[in-house]
Amino acid sequence: MPLTYFTPGPAQLYPTFESHLKTFVEGQLGSISHRSQQYRDLHKFTVDQLRILLNVPDSHAILFLGSASEIWERILFSCVELESFHLVNGSFSTKFCDYSSALNKYAHHLEKPMGEGFAANEIQVPEYAELICVTHNETSSGVQMPVAEIHKLKQKNPDKLIAVDMVSSAPYPDFDYNLIDTAFFSVQKAFGLPAGLGVWIVSEKCLKKAESIKKQYSIGAHNDLPTLWKNALNNETPATPNVMLIYLLGKIAEDFNRIGVKTIRKETEQKAEALYKFVEKTGGFTSFVKEKANRSQTVVVVNTETPSADIIKNIKSKGMVIGSGYGKFKDSQLRIANFPATSIEQTDALIHELGKL
Repeated sequence: MPLTYFTPGPAQLYPTFESHLKTFVEGQLGSISHRSQQYRDLHKFTVDQLRILLNVPDSHAILFLGSASEIWERILFSCVELESFHLVNGSFSTKFCDYSSALNKYAHHLEKPMGEGFAANEIQVPEYAELICVTHNETSSGVQMPVAEIHKLKQKNPDKLIAVDMVSSAPYPDFDYNLIDTAFFSVQKAFGLPAGLGVWIVSEKCLKKAESIKKQYSIGAHNDLPTLWKNALNNETPATPNVMLIYLLGKIAEDFNRIGVKTIRKETEQKAEALYKFVEKTGGFTSFVKEKANRSQTVVVVNTETPSADIIKNIKSKGMVIGSGYGKFKDSQLRIANFPATSIEQTDALIHELGKL
């Protein structure tokens, strides 16, 4: 029995994945040189489709790396000489902060308990912090910081760079990249692809900062920003890239553009509303995130009275897979991904089966 995955990453493969993969194999694209015009055309196609989808201006490069975790390191090397500032309210925002400390930066942080969010008016950025690190969608807890609040935070701190983790929400957030210096995601969540590719959106301001720091300190020996940027101008990467995933990402982004990102956002909100309504009216379930404005539209986190493993097992027998809670919440929570690969009808079917428990 084929399974439908409502897991928060790796997640359900997008319905057109198989046909695009077949085209990639039949075209022998896995064997082409990454210094060939054929590859450069493929690379440019993907970048162009992402620019359209996410409304990324030409002032920002779109770069390809191995993972979002690698991008954490690249951002900190490139944009922080001495001090960073992190909004921490879950496991992944904590790890971003930990990376800064591991790279011998001074990592300031404002921390809230898992399940709580941030508003711009309550955030005071330390005077000497060079970079503000924000998680738009905390995958571990299901907290989403409203886009308007991220924009306000940058507007309050125009002289500081701001980095946004949108790993488990892109392409849902509608960012104004005049206010976002750098953002990043990986493809195994909302883009419905296998893991193995991170996408880094980065501004000229970040490049200038990296070039300045490089005159004094190491910013890494592999995939440093100035080298990545230089290669990207020629639609290439410094090292041999993941050609297959770059190709597939371009084709999925094209599919999304054909549907329209506004339609994708609307359907995401429709499915999220159905899930949260079910949780609120059904005994044995409660939403982990109490403040509605901070509830994720893409990763719905639910407290359960029944051990989550029992629910997951039962639902799997019906042909659907949902995620467990993260870390210490593994046994008492569910995480239900709400990505474009799962339809309104599939979401309704999941809600129906959960209601029968």
